[in-house]
Amino acid sequence: MNSIVTFPNRIPTTEFEERRFKVYTDRQLDKIEIIQNLPEETLFEMKVVASVLPFRVNEYVINELINWDQVPNDPIYQLVFPQKGMLKDEHFERMAALHREGADKKEIQAVAKEIRDELNPHPAGQMEMNMPELDGEVLDGVQHKYRETVLFFPAQGQTCHSYCTFCFRWAQFVGDKDLKMASTEAEKLHGYLKEHTEVTDLLVTGGDPMVMKTKNLVQYLEPLLEPEFDHIQTVRIGTKALTFWPYRFVTDKDADELIDLFARLVDAGKHVAIMAHYNHWQEITTEIAEEAIRRIRATGAEIRAQGPLIKHVNDDADAWAKLWKKEVKLGIIPYYMFVERDTGAKNYFEVPLAEAYHIYREAMKQVSGLARTARGPSMSAGPGKVEIQGITEIKGEKVFVLRFLQGRNPDWVQRPFFAKYSDTATWLHELEPAFGEEKFFFEDEYEQMKKGNG
Repeated sequence: MNSIVTFPNRIPTTEFEERRFKVYTDRQLDKIEIIQNLPEETLFEMKVVASVLPFRVNEYVINELINWDQVPNDPIYQLVFPQKGMLKDEHFERMAALHREGADKKEIQAVAKEIRDELNPHPAGQMEMNMPELDGEVLDGVQHKYRETVLFFPAQGQTCHSYCTFCFRWAQFVGDKDLKMASTEAEKLHGYLKEHTEVTDLLVTGGDPMVMKTKNLVQYLEPLLEPEFDHIQTVRIGTKALTFWPYRFVTDKDADELIDLFARLVDAGKHVAIMAHYNHWQEITTEIAEEAIRRIRATGAEIRAQGPLIKHVNDDADAWAKLWKKEVKLGIIPYYMFVERDTGAKNYFEVPLAEAYHIYREAMKQVSGLARTARGPSMSAGPGKVEIQGITEIKGEKVFVLRFLQGRNPDWVQRPFFAKYSDTATWLHELEPAFGEEKFFFEDEYEQMKKGNG
């Protein structure tokens, strides 16, 4: 019998039934009833792509978020179901041939690995340059790229309630241990944080930390309430659960304990920021999604929203403006519009930087100042987070105006620089310095950092 969870002390008061989480992976594509109505060729294409890139979706997403009358153009369908264009033609045909021939699992996996290795599985130097050490040993599952912020990848949170087709961390989910970042060693994380008092922010990420049981999250976060961690001012939790499984915060068996953990961190003086990944306004149209937001905000934690601009999902200024307006209405802070990273299925999802800036500007023109907190378009590149501030003409040369929002060297931050205008460039490495300069101002120092792996 389903239990009923009520929260009578808030307005409006709503009742929600506890819901069973049911998920489908590439091995259960034939069990998803509604997609059996799609063309047979489409189902075959899904199977081929899911042999290379991770696929996972749950019933809530299927039944509540996708408008099946709009498939294949529905943005949430594009967000979670494999599409043929996600693989380059030569990769798709190579894998498709194996499936048509009835190749065995071992052969399919071997070819899949070869294809994945060509897809830049760990962009921006995250496996070469961001790996910190404690007592002379590299800390698995910890990243320290920027001075003030440490990222932690708890092993129990290295999956998601559903997978995004564009995800830049797709390599975490394909079962290859050599590509995965994860840690179960809370003591080593805490030891590192004790030694590095310059760190003010801990970002718990994944995967999705919200797939963990609350008791596991407690072991990582509760010790931060001790005096030796007073320098850790902000606890950030990156999650897509507010889209893919909002029941996590409302009716799951340990949802109340999770909300209580947020409240205790806030009451102890920590700034708790839920870094919610939203890509389209359709993701926050259900009552349960709004209730999850209300419950989190009632603890004193804030919710900041971020997500990349991606073709086939949200490459539309009106969609972004509607999303930002909805977020502000619900008390969420629009935080970042990212550029799709140079990894995985980028050939299918990437948008030229010039077009991305146009979409961002047109969306900004439609919203009030409270929604103009969203920074972007921003590239999380090797040297740091680089924002496109504008496109202009200086002394007869059309240029991109750029700046670092975050940098490996903090001295780079907020320093403007210029790149030649390009209609086609989609990432930082495709841009050239403007005004006859041979290099961008940061390039020599960044190259030295790469040589020193620091």
